[in-house]
Amino acid sequence: MLLPFCNFKRQTQPFRHFFRLVEEQSNNLVPLTDEQLASLLEGCRKGISASQQQLYEHFCRYAMAICLRYAHQEDEARQVMNDGFVKVFTHLHQFRPEKQHQHLVVSFKSWIKKIMIYTAIDYFRANRKHQHEEVDHAVLYKADPQATPLDKLSHEELMKMVQMLSPAYRMVFNLFVIDGYSHEEIARQLGISVGTSKSNLAKAREKLRKMLLSRYAELYSRYER
Repeated sequence: MLLPFCNFKRQTQPFRHFFRLVEEQSNNLVPLTDEQLASLLEGCRKGISASQQQLYEHFCRYAMAICLRYAHQEDEARQVMNDGFVKVFTHLHQFRPEKQHQHLVVSFKSWIKKIMIYTAIDYFRANRKHQHEEVDHAVLYKADPQATPLDKLSHEELMKMVQMLSPAYRMVFNLFVIDGYSHEEIARQLGISVGTSKSNLAKAREKLRKMLLSRYAELYSRYER
């Protein structure tokens, strides 16, 4: 999947499509039917631990795929995910299927996704004073030495690139490009100005552009030898 770099602003679409596809395919269990999910939710509301465990097992990989985009590394993502599931079980009584979704499973996954995103935002806010601007990783990024042009833009590489962004850039990039929030919504959630949100997005795109250019230059120089 080649990305032309003449207009990188438009080329963030592959990031959105790829990560959403990964999230949708992240479950390793047999998909739940609406009836099965309704039964699990009822058990969870009654405090039945077996139901809570099954619900977690069915949706933890989906939630983790979301949290990984917002985190710098897996341990941080797991912390966000676990905090998010605490909120899921605590506020399960507030879940109401969305009218635009015909299926309970789709509606519930949408609800979980919102909780994971808001939990990631809470984590960002709580740790903002400890976060510093990172060095320009574009020149430090090294591709897998065994990779070939056919391997380019794997999920792991895309994830690594996004995780290498500074926390502020990564947060805005995810919210705007992947999850579809407006700059006004982002500014309100993060306590920043709309201008800062737009600036962080532009800088995130530029850093990703440099990483991708570096990635392709290395791959094709090796491939042409």
